[in-house]
Amino acid sequence: MKTQKIFVVRHGQDQDNAVGILNGRRDTDLTNAGRKQARETAAKLKSYAIDIIYTSPLKRAYETARIIADKIGIDEIIVDEHLMEREYGILTGTRIDEIAKNAKKIFQSHGATYFIETDGAESYPKLMERARKILKEISKRHPEKNILIVSHSGIARMIRAIYHRRTWEEELKEPPISNAGVL
Repeated sequence: MKTQKIFVVRHGQDQDNAVGILNGRRDTDLTNAGRKQARETAAKLKSYAIDIIYTSPLKRAYETARIIADKIGIDEIIVDEHLMEREYGILTGTRIDEIAKNAKKIFQSHGATYFIETDGAESYPKLMERARKILKEISKRHPEKNILIVSHSGIARMIRAIYHRRTWEEELKEPPISNAGVL
């Protein structure tokens, strides 16, 4: 019996990432640098015998998944809304350097500022619950398949927290995931 492996990739750099904008669920395209990152990540993943790719429906994640799928010869890409980025509420579309000014509660780690509370935002406990749900569903559907998940920083971090049996608070103390970074 083959053991399932799950790999997680954050999407490549998108237009908002390039100019320091919090995108959340804004649906922006990859930059040329983001496409290059996706191709480089595909080269790293080629030897892992990935069977299926799951992705967020947002353009930046789907385009990253498509580039990787084409490069490693995967036909099946499953789009799942559970893999979307965290809802950023009123911070959606604002500059990263304005987080502290506009959020109700923040946390800083590894040179990054994370908002814990702001109007209309999805909480980290809810995000972690969503990550747990999609992991359980993927494991149930494909128990003997190697899976690649292409998503976003927030949901990828909660998946990493679940894997390492960390709380969301502990996870935010860990280094962030770079664009097209692999877990």
